Amino acid sequence: MFTSKPIEKIVELFSTLPSIGKKTAQRLVFYILRQDKEFALSLANALIELHEHTLYCSTCFNFTDTDPCIVCSSQTRKGKLICVVEEPQDVTAIEKTREYKGMYHVLHGTLNPLEGIGPNEIKVRELLQRCTTDVEEVILALNASVEAELTIQYIAKLLKPLSISVTRLSRGLPVGTDLEYTDEATLARAIEGRVNV
Repeated sequence: MFTSKPIEKIVELFSTLPSIGKKTAQRLVFYILRQDKEFALSLANALIELHEHTLYCSTCFNFTDTDPCIVCSSQTRKGKLICVVEEPQDVTAIEKTREYKGMYHVLHGTLNPLEGIGPNEIKVRELLQRCTTDVEEVILALNASVEAELTIQYIAKLLKPLSISVTRLSRGLPVGTDLEYTDEATLARAIEGRVNV
């Protein structure tokens, strides 16, 4: 340890964030230290507010500060179309394309039997409950991974008896790529070229 304990503590915390290593964490901490105290207080208060005022939408399970969220409460969205994604950041990625006008359903993960993640650990049951209404199509927009493929097959099998069209994004997305990091044009083409499951 070459600095103070508070610095080391914050560096440790920042380095637990995704894509943040020790060096980046140190840069962030030193940047914050160079700012005035008001900046640090604003940052701390924003983090507290984030936790206190962010919740799951009771319909789609995206993060929101109102329930239902802005998408689920919109009168202009196509309620008969549901796009199923793994994580909340995937909703943001799809919305950036400006091509999709339906509803969403966030699973908060994928099936992974080796890790003990089954249908009860993600929002599959809630998706099935939503599909008892006037839903005509479910788009499975999951990342390209083995776990996502297992999840797609499982959900498609559950939805088959409900006479709902089940589609998936076209294969224009490279394997191993997260939707969050895919450019808008590629993602728009993948939505446009979706195929039946």
